[in-house]
Amino acid sequence: MQPSRQQFVVRSSIVLLLSVLLTLVAGVTGLPVAHAATGDGSPTDSNIRFVGRWNTSNSTAYVPGFAGAYFRTGFTGTTVKLKQRNAIDLYYSIDGGADVYIQNVSGTVNLTPTKLAAGNHTLRVSYRVVAGSYHGDAVFQGLVLDSGATTRAIPQPAHLIEFIGDSITVGTTSSKNALTAYGWLTGEQLGAAHTQIAVGGSCLVSAADGCIGMADRFLRVQYNATDPLWDFSRYQASAVVINLGTNDTSHGVDAATFQSTYTSLLRTIRAKYPNAAIFALQTFIKRYAAQTQAAVQAVTSAGQTNTYFVDTSGWIPSGGLTDSVHPNDAGHVAVAAKLAPIIAAKLTAAQ
Repeated sequence: MQPSRQQFVVRSSIVLLLSVLLTLVAGVTGLPVAHAATGDGSPTDSNIRFVGRWNTSNSTAYVPGFAGAYFRTGFTGTTVKLKQRNAIDLYYSIDGGADVYIQNVSGTVNLTPTKLAAGNHTLRVSYRVVAGSYHGDAVFQGLVLDSGATTRAIPQPAHLIEFIGDSITVGTTSSKNALTAYGWLTGEQLGAAHTQIAVGGSCLVSAADGCIGMADRFLRVQYNATDPLWDFSRYQASAVVINLGTNDTSHGVDAATFQSTYTSLLRTIRAKYPNAAIFALQTFIKRYAAQTQAAVQAVTSAGQTNTYFVDTSGWIPSGGLTDSVHPNDAGHVAVAAKLAPIIAAKLTAAQ
């Protein structure tokens, strides 16, 4: 007996309702409705570890927000290619080898002009920065691997260290910018993940003449005042190093404002990273040194523990500057040699 039209409509409605309910369940439980497969090399591939502030609002194109952001992954096969939107300068390292610098590349960029031996490999990519903004179009659109090859999850460091600063922390005037800056070197020396939340020319305080205030930008995905706020649940820093104050004098920031803003920043960092060791560096040219130390004293007196003022007197050796302010490669190496054991001691004590 053929079903009546009314029965057909009822059955169709039930099928439609079940389809809607399954979609809702997938959304609630986190089941993938349409998602890239792990191992395919796309930006959403969970085997790719993005370190630092990355804007991931577009699932097909991830954008780093500050100096020192990079990604790491393992992969199989003999070749690896990088999908870029427009021209960019970048550094990449395969299997822990020396960083290779390539310029003005776009589209599908071959990172293995000489094929690798078949097997398991690792890749790290970091986009070059100039004064805190990326030199070109730093938009990661995925990896291209050999047919049948996949990405692989690789072990991650136990600690992540965040460095907040200006052009000195960016690594301006050093040979490889962020990669030869003291923050990157310190993280590598300690075997930690690391990122530089830094912009060339920035201040601690947002100045009336337009100087970028890192006390605000620390809270954001990227360095513009209108950029969205960063989701601090995406990672927790084990240590935070602040190196700010070199530029504020030139932008009319008075001592009292600097000290109160620094105090507020220390409290903000503690709220975002409850368990991190926080280090407030005396700037290498000693600007606002007393105010920086007073800010640390203010929060520690109020009960904020694990926060430290670091006297950097004598850290920059003779011949360690490219100008009157910026360390050269030797200067950054010297700073990292002083800073790494100070951080290590606090990380060890927290274990």
